[in-house]
Amino acid sequence: MAYRNLMITTPCRIRCQREQLVVEGDVSASFPLEDLLSVLIESRQCTLTTAALAALAEAGVTVFACDEKHIPCALTLPFARHSRQLEITRAQLDWTQPTRNRWWQQIVQAKIRNQAECLSLCGCCKESALLRSRAEGVRSGDRENREATAAALYFPLLFGGSFTRGEESDTRNAALNYGYAILRGCMARCLTVYGFIPWLGLHHGSTLNAWNLADDMMEPYRPVVDLFVATQVREDAPLDTRLKSCLFNLLNMDIRSGGQRHSVAYAMERQVQSLRSDTKMLVLPELMPLQPHCYE
Repeated sequence: MAYRNLMITTPCRIRCQREQLVVEGDVSASFPLEDLLSVLIESRQCTLTTAALAALAEAGVTVFACDEKHIPCALTLPFARHSRQLEITRAQLDWTQPTRNRWWQQIVQAKIRNQAECLSLCGCCKESALLRSRAEGVRSGDRENREATAAALYFPLLFGGSFTRGEESDTRNAALNYGYAILRGCMARCLTVYGFIPWLGLHHGSTLNAWNLADDMMEPYRPVVDLFVATQVREDAPLDTRLKSCLFNLLNMDIRSGGQRHSVAYAMERQVQSLRSDTKMLVLPELMPLQPHCYE
């Protein structure tokens, strides 16, 4: 099972040899392709051979590219890796609106519960109980938009009344956006590996968004990033390589999925797999205190 997330921050040459990804720079290393879940190339002075890019795609590895601000701006995903691509596509096209609404209801409830748990882990127990009560009232399709009303309460409680989500000078916002971009890319990777069309969403439906379904499915994982930023990131802290590495590594944190402990990345796979369940119940994550997952 793929489990390693590789972050490259220094100039290097990346190639593939004998089922290994070879990184040659000041310090050279190689990594089995089968172990890699994702590769984030932060350095603007890396060269990547087309053979390596193709090998990474064939192995189902997501590759993130960064812009001049070292923020993920693009990703590559495997094309038609699933053995029954047409079967999965037909099943997805056959999803009824009531089914989409039920799934979105489950996703919103899980997201709000995880936001409540995030508040609880940060010491806001009374506020956490208020948010949990809102999760129970989410109806099919979230017609009352409780997701938005919960968020309006959640962020000021978590970061303080003066916090504004769109304030660019606040490093916490930059860290949230960076972490969310990583989650979105990993979810997009899971969807394509399992044969789903990532732009055909449950709730999100923008004609300009190629990742509507990924945006739907990643929602319950956002509080993982929120918890890290709330407890580890100052408003005036630099968004440096160390911090970005920690945000990237959140994919390896423990989360409860189906009553068991798994990494965030594997919990995403389980959730995507549950889209094919006859019970129409998604396997959704439950937030836990942040600690690295132990692979046995």
